[in-house]
Parts: sequence; C-alpha cells; structure tokens
Amino acid sequence: MRDLFIADAHLRNPQDENYRKLLEFLSQQAGGIRTLYLLGDIFQFWIGSGFATFAPYQPLLQTLQELQKSGTAIVYIEGNHDFYLTPYFGEIMGCHILPNGGEVTIDNHKIFLAHGDLVDPDDTGYRKLRRLLRSGFVRLLAKVLSAQTMWSISEWGSNKSAEQRSGKEARTAPREKLLAHARPLFQNGCTAVITGHFHNPLFEQTEMGTLIAIGDWINQYSYAVYENGEFRLETYRG
Repeated sequence: MRDLFIADAHLRNPQDENYRKLLEFLSQQAGGIRTLYLLGDIFQFWIGSGFATFAPYQPLLQTLQELQKSGTAIVYIEGNHDFYLTPYFGEIMGCHILPNGGEVTIDNHKIFLAHGDLVDPDDTGYRKLRRLLRSGFVRLLAKVLSAQTMWSISEWGSNKSAEQRSGKEARTAPREKLLAHARPLFQNGCTAVITGHFHNPLFEQTEMGTLIAIGDWINQYSYAVYENGEFRLETYRG
C-alpha cells in the first residue's frame, strides 16, 4: 500500500483541466492508497463549512468519499486558501485535520508535514495577513455570510492577486530556507519534511533526512509517494 501527498491544486471549476486530471488520478487510486495527505490549497477558497453546499466542489468531495469507502484515510493540512476545515472535513467526513501542520507517523518514522506558508520567517507581511484571516472576526464572517458571498469575495481577491503576479516568475521553492526550516525537525527525530505552497517541486536527500516540496497540481501535476520505505516525487501524465 502507498501513501500519497498532494498540494496546491487551487480547484475552482470542474471543467478546468487540473480539476479533471485530479479527479481522474484519484479515481485510479481507489483501493491502493493507505493514506492520502492533502497539504493545503487544494481548493482555491474554502473557509468554514459552507462550501460543502457549493456545486463546483461536489465532484472532488464525492471522489474523496469514494476513496474513504475503499479504505483510504485522509489527512488534511490547512493551507492559506483553505482553513477552518474541521466543521466539514473533520466532523462530517472524518478526516484528520492539522491546522498548522505537524508530525505524523508512517511505518514508525516521524514525518513532519506543513503547507509551507510559514517557512519564510522574514515574510512578516504575510504572517500579519495570516493572523487576520484566521482571526475570530473572519471565522464569524464565514459563519454568517452565504457561501456564494464568500465565493464572490474570494474571486475578487484571486483576480487581484493574479494581476499582481502577472509577468512575474513562478514561485520557486527556496532551498536554503526550506533546509533551515527542516534542520531542527530532523534534529528532533523526523526522517522527512514535506511541504506544499511552493509551486515548483524540490526533492533532496540530505544527510539528516528527506526534504520534499511537492510542487503544484496546476501546471506541474507533481505529487509525492511513500512506498516500501522510500519517498519519491512523481508527475502525473494522464
């Protein structure tokens, strides 16, 4: 049995190519995955429980439920686009939620998982924004506003973000900062550190342990696999 690690699909519309490929890929895994680890930003926007009623997300939710029926456990690490997931993914779907990442045990090995948005300690602007988005005020908004209203807000924010990124290079995994992030975790007994968030993949076997930045499921279609005691990084070709 294998364990799979996927991050940063940023799903929006079931007709999008990356959405269709993820459904296709996950459907092919039924009965063959021990645990599916979702390392954040699987959805373009999900705060709270209201989005379970939003039609574009139903195909993936159904596919995840089919995987669970085939015996797959699901661990969801919250990202910066999908958080406050416990009401639906924890309480209704029975997934294990790690809001800020954390350690899991795989075949008696300690593995540290995180979305990766906190890897850079110098990104103080983002850290302030993150605290705001995860504040009690925003949690209250997620409860009182309709899913459609929250979706409209997210679409506006996504479009603004896309305008700012236009013409810039794709986000790359900052190797030195990832190593600095992983070093104390390795020293604490972890044999692998795996993150999402950085949309280009990185795989490195260090003297201390295995370091993986998964890449994305938008253009890279990359994912990590644990099988027969080893990690590897793969790409889905369809």
